Amino acid sequence: MLRRFIRLSLADKLTYVIFALLLGMFLVFILFPVAYVFIGSFMDPNQLNSKGISLNWADYRLDGYVRILSNSSIIRGFGMSLFYSVAFAIVTVVISMTMAYPLSRMDFVGRKQVSTLLLITMFFGGGLIPTFLLVKNLGMYNTVWALILPNAVSAWNIILARTFLRNLPVELRESAELDGASNWMYFMKIALPLSKPIMAVLALYAFVGQWNSYFDAMIYLESRALYPLQLVLRAILIQNEVPPGMISAQQAMAELKKVAEMIKYSSIVISSVPLILLYPFFQKYFEKGVMIGSVKG
Repeated sequence: MLRRFIRLSLADKLTYVIFALLLGMFLVFILFPVAYVFIGSFMDPNQLNSKGISLNWADYRLDGYVRILSNSSIIRGFGMSLFYSVAFAIVTVVISMTMAYPLSRMDFVGRKQVSTLLLITMFFGGGLIPTFLLVKNLGMYNTVWALILPNAVSAWNIILARTFLRNLPVELRESAELDGASNWMYFMKIALPLSKPIMAVLALYAFVGQWNSYFDAMIYLESRALYPLQLVLRAILIQNEVPPGMISAQQAMAELKKVAEMIKYSSIVISSVPLILLYPFFQKYFEKGVMIGSVKG
C-alpha cells in the first residue's frame, strides 16, 4: 500500500490525503455519538448531565441495565420485537421471491400488467384510515398479524428480487427443462439456492425496518402484552405517566426524571444489540445482493 502511494503523482497524493482526512472526519462524527451513548449508559445521569463523560470509575454503574433487565414489560417487549421482526422477514422473503420468479420469466403472460400494478402501489396508497378499517374488518386488529401481513408485500422488494432472478443464466433453466424439471422444481432446487444474496438483503431490510418500527403497533395494538420494544420504550421515555400524589412532590419528579434518563441510554444500547450482531453475518450477502439486484438488468 505504501509503495503504491509513493508511485502516485503529487496531485494524486494530495487528493488521496484530502479524501482520507474527510473520511476520517466522517468516521469520527459517526462513532462519537455511538461511543457517547454507550459510555453514558454506564454513568450516573446527574454526573453525565452536569460534567459530561468522566474517566473516573466511581461515576460508572450498572443501575440502568439492572432496571431494564428487571422490568418485565421491557423483556416482554424485546421478545415481541424479536418475534415480529423474524416473522416479518420470513413472510416478506417468501412473498417477494414467489412473486418475483414468474415476473422474471419473459414467457409469463401478463408480466407487464402485473409489473405496472406493482409500480402504481409505490406511488399511490390507500391511506391510514382505509388501511386501519381493512385491518379491523379482516379481524387482525390487536393481533400479531396486524404488524406482519399488511406491509409484507413490498413492490420495491419484488422488483429487486425480480432483477436478480432475471440475471440468472438462462442455460440453467434450459438444462433443467431438458432433464424434466418443472417450474416449481427449478425454482426450489436451483433458483432459490442461487438467490441467497438477494434473500439475505430482503431479510435484513425487513428485519431492521420492523425492529425500528413503532407507529403501526401504536395504531393497531391495544394490549400491552403485544407491544414491541420500541413502543414500550416510547411509553417509558416519552409518556412519563406520574402516579397520583407524586405530581406536587419535586423530589419524586426529579427521581422519575433521573430514572428515565438512566435507562434512556441503556435501552438504546440493548435495542441496538440484535442489529449489531445480525449485520456481520449478512454483510457479504448484503453487498453482493444489492449490487447484482439493482445495478444489473
